[in-house]
Formats: sequence, structure tokens, C-alpha cells
Amino acid sequence: MSDILGKALQDYQNGNYTEDITTETNISEEDALPLPYLFRDFDTMPALEQTALKYCEGSVFDVGCGAGSQALYLQQKGHQVTAIDISEGAITVAKQRGVNNARKTSVLDFKNETFHTILILMNGTGIFQKMEFVAIYLQHLKTLLKKDGQILIDSSDLKYMYGTFETEEGEGIIVPPERYYGELEFTMAYKNEKSAPFPWLYLDKERFALMAQNNGFKFKILYEGENFDYLAQLTILENIPLQ
Repeated sequence: MSDILGKALQDYQNGNYTEDITTETNISEEDALPLPYLFRDFDTMPALEQTALKYCEGSVFDVGCGAGSQALYLQQKGHQVTAIDISEGAITVAKQRGVNNARKTSVLDFKNETFHTILILMNGTGIFQKMEFVAIYLQHLKTLLKKDGQILIDSSDLKYMYGTFETEEGEGIIVPPERYYGELEFTMAYKNEKSAPFPWLYLDKERFALMAQNNGFKFKILYEGENFDYLAQLTILENIPLQ
């Protein structure tokens, strides 16, 4: 499997920055993902991300760490951080930048450790891939949480990407009938190399709240942005046994 993200991050880290990653979805045109943004410090992070980092407590499990920017900030604040990514190049860069405990693995393959905070940002619900897998991921994440732990995860409501129509109940959206409107297919390209399409899930907050509750979590919104984005906190409901 091609490691497009890892190659781009290593180029930037090694001083070979000549172009950005481009992304494209089945509902949007090609867009640039600037490499410098993936190496940002706390002061240049968006407010949602800053809020998430301020809410982190105790030991932190950084899922999809990329170049390690969030992990580095949390280490500097005294947190014990375990950072993972499926990109080997990303993990190499994170280690080069000073992340103490960075590992190449997927979250579903990670087991037998627990944390006070699980951090999943940059549309964290994307790792769920599709609606049918949300419960699988939530149940697994529960096994990685300490009893009083929390998951901090963000997403966006993509309703604004679709056409609308008026109903007696209010405004409706025009979406394909065969899928949930937040289920997208992404492709990523860098230096004449393009990935195969991969699934990525955006969840509206109402649906996510219901799915979280159905899987034994209390769901709370900590921050809402101007672009239909939000940061959610999931904590284990009392009297619900760990799986």
C-alpha cells in the first residue's frame, strides 16, 4: 500500500518541500492540503484543536498522529503520550520531531493498554470509515479507556454540501438514497502518485450522539465552529460494564 502521506511528511521534514498534498472526494473538487499546516504549533492551530488539547487529561492516546504536532504539545505540557498512525512515514517523522512513543499500527489492532484521554482529531470520525463500522470502533475504543476516561473527537455536518428543499417540517437535503450523506470516498495525491479511493465518514452531531449513547457513552459537545464542525467528548456511562 502506497504511503503518500508519509512520503510528503518526510519530504517536508527533510527540507524537500516543493508541493502540497491534494485531496478529492466524490462530492467535491480537488483541494490542497498544505504540508506546513501538518507541522503547525499550538498558536497556529484552529480553535477547535486548541480546545481539545486543553481538555486532555492524564495519559493520552493520540490516534492518527500524523507529523506529531499535537503529541509534541501534550508532551511539553507533561502528559504521557502514545501516538499511532497507519503511515510508516508519519511515524518516522513524529519520532524525528521528538515524539517519545510513536508506533505504526491501526487503532483496531492496538490492545491491552488504557488511557485517560483518547484524542482523535482532523475529522476524527473519519477513522470509522462507514456508518456500519461505528459501533465496532466505539466498542473497541471503550476497551482502551480507563474507567473515568474520555474520548475527544471532532467531525462536521456536511449538509451544506448538498442541495436543499422545503418540507412541512423544515428544510430537507438532497442526497443519494443509497448512503448516509456523510459517507465519502477520498483520494489523495502527491508528486504524480495517487491513492486508491478510501472511505471517510463525517457524522452530524445528532446522529453521533445517538450512536454514542447506544454504545454506552455519554455524549457532550465541547466546541462548535462556524463551518458546521464540532468537538465532542465521550465518556463511559455509569453502570455500563466495559466490554
